[in-house]
Amino acid sequence: MDFTFPKKEKLKSKKLIEQLFAEGKQLNHFPLKLLFLPTSFSDNSKVKTMVIAPKKSFKSAVKRNRVKRLLREAYRLNKHMVFNNIEGNYAFAILYLGKEMPSYRLVDEKMKALLDKFTKKISYEKTS
Repeated sequence: MDFTFPKKEKLKSKKLIEQLFAEGKQLNHFPLKLLFLPTSFSDNSKVKTMVIAPKKSFKSAVKRNRVKRLLREAYRLNKHMVFNNIEGNYAFAILYLGKEMPSYRLVDEKMKALLDKFTKKISYEKTS
């Protein structure tokens, strides 16, 4: 089991990010929101992910960066839930919608629930 978050798994393509926000589907599990888009990558990675903490909710860059670090860490430790249960390639954007500074425990619980919801939705869509 690989618990790293290497550079090849980070979503950096401006074109793909714009497409993700324009055409992507979404799942909510407050305070997290997942935007996802089926796509293909040339570097054979299954999922590319970006995390977002809005400037409107967290004026201080220090607080925004803290939230993004918590999101990345929770994703890194729980991404095996997605990698083991899906076929195909996806682009992810994980947004933090809350107004308060979260604890790691809260982010971790919500991330597990959100990724579980995603795998169930994808497996349901594949069967129907």
